[in-house]
Amino acid sequence: MNILVTGANGQLGNEMRLVAKDSANHYIFTDVAELDITDAEAVSAMVREQNVRVIVNCAAYTNVDRAEDDRDFAELLNAKAVENLALAIKANNGVLVHVSTDYVFGKEPYNTPCREDQQGTPTGVYGETKLHGEQNILNSGCNYIIIRTAWLYSEFGKNFVKTMLNLTSTKPQLKVVFDQVGTPTYALDLAKVIYDIVENKKYTGNSGIYHFSNEGVCSWFDFTKMIAEYAGITTCDIQPCHSSEFPSRVVRPSYSVLDKSKIKATFGIRVPYWTDSLKKCISNLLINNLNK
Repeated sequence: MNILVTGANGQLGNEMRLVAKDSANHYIFTDVAELDITDAEAVSAMVREQNVRVIVNCAAYTNVDRAEDDRDFAELLNAKAVENLALAIKANNGVLVHVSTDYVFGKEPYNTPCREDQQGTPTGVYGETKLHGEQNILNSGCNYIIIRTAWLYSEFGKNFVKTMLNLTSTKPQLKVVFDQVGTPTYALDLAKVIYDIVENKKYTGNSGIYHFSNEGVCSWFDFTKMIAEYAGITTCDIQPCHSSEFPSRVVRPSYSVLDKSKIKATFGIRVPYWTDSLKKCISNLLINNLNK
């Protein structure tokens, strides 16, 4: 079976490379240099010529702040390109596995975990365009698995964990918001779930929207405290603050915890607790730094 992975140079794409390295299936890893997913003809040709049966879309415009000034390109990559993938895989009678975000929620004052059937109420361009991408998949009529995730981090690329490792090791004091609550997600854990669904063809008869993050709940402040603790950093005084102390054009969700009951029940998966996964990622990062 031929499986196309887009956005393969990003956090999740790199983790997909790792988990799929011993697969008997043929994974085709692409990024923009190999395949421009905003080009509908190029996508269609790739899927047709390679007889792609599954697309795993890890590509996205993810810069939440910059998206406010770059709406057209965010819409192109997060919505139109997703439509291109959906239509191409439908024509080949395959399945699209697409990664979305907790940022499709946020405008309403939630205080219980968000369900898949909850109405999307994004607070910024990034969330809006990701929601449009989801809608384009549904409207395409293709077979699909949409997985919304949250607060993604890994050993690869730029992410909150790597930023905070740098800041807490170089600054004597740091303020981090405590009034935005969610769940960190180790990209490797998400990649393993996607790999299991694809390899074992668990997508058959299970088209739908699902939520995946690690288990548990924390604020960005709590997240930072654990990052420093697991890295053995004791020189930085980490203090909680309100998000209003860091004015931004984007109103980020104050509560975007995802309800994972559906994905656990449907695919029979166990979800690691967020601190357990964070320890593993930081351990890998520290080992990699020592070996440089």
